[in-house]
Amino acid sequence: MIMENSTVERSRGKDGLLDELSQVEEEASRAIARATSSKALAEAATLVLGKRSALSAIHREVASLEPEERKEVGQRLNEVRERLDELVTQKREVLSAREREEQIEAERMDLTEITPSLLRGHLHLVTLTQMELEDVFVGMGYQVAEGPEVETDWYNFEALNMPPDHPARGMWDTFYLDAGEPESVLLRTHTSPVQIRLMLEGRLPIYAVAPGKCYRRDTADARHIPVFHQIEGLVVDEGITFGDLAGTIETFTTAYFGPQIHSRLRPSYFPFTEPSAEFEITCTICTGRGCRTCSDTGWVELGGCGMVDPAVFSAVGIDSERWSGFAFGFGIERCAQMRHQIADLRALIENDIRFLEQF
Repeated sequence: MIMENSTVERSRGKDGLLDELSQVEEEASRAIARATSSKALAEAATLVLGKRSALSAIHREVASLEPEERKEVGQRLNEVRERLDELVTQKREVLSAREREEQIEAERMDLTEITPSLLRGHLHLVTLTQMELEDVFVGMGYQVAEGPEVETDWYNFEALNMPPDHPARGMWDTFYLDAGEPESVLLRTHTSPVQIRLMLEGRLPIYAVAPGKCYRRDTADARHIPVFHQIEGLVVDEGITFGDLAGTIETFTTAYFGPQIHSRLRPSYFPFTEPSAEFEITCTICTGRGCRTCSDTGWVELGGCGMVDPAVFSAVGIDSERWSGFAFGFGIERCAQMRHQIADLRALIENDIRFLEQF
């Protein structure tokens, strides 16, 4: 390693300083080349180019030379310093790249411990639940319908009897998109727009369910997540009554949750149905005996339902004097939560393999 210069000043001529520069450059180049880490390189650079280096000592001696000699030695000194600076820069790039690779390798996660042939993936619980729900309703004679997740305000609100400034819009905390007129394009807050699209097609009667992803600006907690899945049902036919709705909800409840689980309706309000109701099912935790989950009532709310409001029929051009119908909807995650007794909905989106591999 090149050593720091002595504090003793030496008076040498031009030739002596030029020879000294050649020797210093050679030794400094070797010191830089020997550096094996960024830290070692920094130390070598200080010894080679610092204030107490041999180059600095030569720079001080240049002032004692004649003007012509001073110019020649000074030019050579600058050339040596520039070459050494370039060597340090190049070496620093090489060492930094190597150290980055070593860090990446040291932090690399080893995913080879689980042999793929021994543990294979499967469909997510929410997907499995949606497929099971679809099977239940297909078995009851319903078709499965789909629609876009990005909707216009008309399909998501206005056609469902919620004109601008209607207070019921406060029931949905909406994600609006920066497209078209302000607050005219949004991520759908429910799958009800699919029902509007079905009725606009004009092919009556309708017996359909619409499963899919929905978006609301909810804070994630044990019973809510901002991106969730919903399934809604729509029936439009001649002579449909509230009794048909109640019977359909009960049939679905026992088919999906089992014969020991039943449903009941209690009055509620939705702008697109009249009369409206919330439907509850027997608590799956205590099977109706009463527990903390159901607040000792024996019942847990699952979704909403009601008879299609004539204003909705009017918006889609259906004669409400001839046709009647009902609609219902509930969260798919909520169904999975109740069926499998999951305490916190957030477990469905945390991707904890210890939880997911149970289903």
